[in-house]
Amino acid sequence: MNDLLLIVTIFICLITDIKNQKIYNNVLFPALITGIVINIVNGGLIGLKESLLGFIIGIVFLLIPFIYGGIGGGDVKLLATIGAIKGYSFALYSCVLTGISGGLIALIILIYNGKLIKTFSAILKGFYIMLITKFKVISFEGDGEKIMFPFGIAITMGVAITYAMLW
Repeated sequence: MNDLLLIVTIFICLITDIKNQKIYNNVLFPALITGIVINIVNGGLIGLKESLLGFIIGIVFLLIPFIYGGIGGGDVKLLATIGAIKGYSFALYSCVLTGISGGLIALIILIYNGKLIKTFSAILKGFYIMLITKFKVISFEGDGEKIMFPFGIAITMGVAITYAMLW
């Protein structure tokens, strides 16, 4: 039952993220509550623990990118909901594979837009500034241009790869 709930939730969120650049609470919250209830029914307190730990892992993994404006709150809530539905072990794999998928997508976008060298140059400049200031300056202003993509794609890829690995 959890698998069907997760697949439907991921599919709806992927479509809305691509189409509207938004992951809706009215999809996530019912899925979250249903996932927790299913885990409690199937596993009692252990099922509740699995859900809560998975939820926390999903939030913690994307918290820093969210705080710095790299991703939206819907992405954080989606990954937390995935963890609550499938538990902490699935959440850990999904988080790592989502990060790898997101990085690969970003790399492809940078190559496609001809900005790979410029981006790596800016990263190296940032590291250099941090080193020479002994980490007193940990950021610098870039050109201000942001290239964004619906992160729900990376989350969906992370979940799909996790399923493939654990099946």
